[in-house]
Amino acid sequence: MVSEHSDATGGEASALALKILVAGGFGVGKTTLVGAVSEIRPLRTEELLSEAGQLVDDIDGVDHKTTTTVAMDFGRITIRSGLSLYLFGTPGQDRFWFLWDELSQGALGAVVLADTRRLEDCFPAVDYFEHRRIPFVVAVNCFAGARRHGAPDVSRALDLDRGTPVVLCDARDRDSGKEVLIRLVEYAGRMHTARLLDSVG
Repeated sequence: MVSEHSDATGGEASALALKILVAGGFGVGKTTLVGAVSEIRPLRTEELLSEAGQLVDDIDGVDHKTTTTVAMDFGRITIRSGLSLYLFGTPGQDRFWFLWDELSQGALGAVVLADTRRLEDCFPAVDYFEHRRIPFVVAVNCFAGARRHGAPDVSRALDLDRGTPVVLCDARDRDSGKEVLIRLVEYAGRMHTARLLDSVG
């Protein structure tokens, strides 16, 4: 997505805004990550967990969680002059997956947040992006008390395609989240360039 804005001299300067998804399982830290890195007040669509939802939402390991995203989170961050990222946090539960196809339209890539205590919860997101050939990185959110796993261990456990980056992060920390996003932009750029060259080669 490309937008134009005026520079200080009154001329037109080109600014690039890229769409990024932040995905993962229920309670993994998607809303937290978007809120931590966004330079604008993030848009959130959170609702209180209901008794009815207890029948379908697995809160084992995140029993302190009282709200859930029901549509999306939205934030914006400037990576450098002329390059901004629009961040769309996806809902984590299966019953909201119909929203993913809409949110993924035009996305450069995605961050799949993972919690090593519930690593299986990010399998659906990994499968989704692999099948649609959307570049993604796996960001392991280092929760207090969680067993530390190295990137190779997580990559093997998730059976990731070779070369898919795995990074450790703290979703609460702006600098940590920004490093994840920079890693994604670099990786997605390489993947899109390689596909373009393949298509014309």
